[in-house]
Amino acid sequence: MASYLRSWLYTQNATAEAAAPPAIVETSPPTPDEDDEVETVHGDDDAPPAFPAINSAQRATSTSGPDVIPRILTDAQLMPPPPPLSLSNRRPGVSTNPGSSSLLVPTTTTKPPPQPAKKGKVALAPGHGPLDWANLKKSGQNLRGTDTLMRVTPSMLKEHRSRDDAWSAFSGKVYNITPYLPYHPGGEKELLRVAGRDGTKLFAATHAWVNIDYMLDECLVGVLVPE
Repeated sequence: MASYLRSWLYTQNATAEAAAPPAIVETSPPTPDEDDEVETVHGDDDAPPAFPAINSAQRATSTSGPDVIPRILTDAQLMPPPPPLSLSNRRPGVSTNPGSSSLLVPTTTTKPPPQPAKKGKVALAPGHGPLDWANLKKSGQNLRGTDTLMRVTPSMLKEHRSRDDAWSAFSGKVYNITPYLPYHPGGEKELLRVAGRDGTKLFAATHAWVNIDYMLDECLVGVLVPE
């Protein structure tokens, strides 16, 4: 019986020692040597950097010292005073005192440019509009006044310069402009200025955008040749 109790107590003590948590041993870090100490320096590292930089080209070309504070202008120095009230009633482009400002319009342009004389269209008679002329060309009538195309000399062209018989040359082609006279938007008088002669230069100066080859194709008489 005694041996049983001794074996039972020994088993309980062994179980208690196995279940006990391990002991935590606290150790302090070794004391660093004086040679390993790192000293943290506070001072110039916390100051803002210089602007411009010390070795920058801006600082090298600057005539003022690095410690000179730039001069700050006031609003009165930056902005000119408002103009006098008398200038509010001035006319655009007209200066009361030409030497007061350099931003005024030059005196040579104060006058408005002359308006060119407008040549208005002549009121055509009823039935003589552009569509009427197009219908006349399609009608099949002989508008050229000749049976075949001809070689026209300047002397022959000069013979046809009347209201009832008017020929004119444009870009080397001779046209019978007689049937087109009442259809001309500028009037018969303007078109008769080129009757009996070469009207290429006058035509180009007045309405070069007009396709005369299409407009007078049925009035073609021939080509202009030298004498």
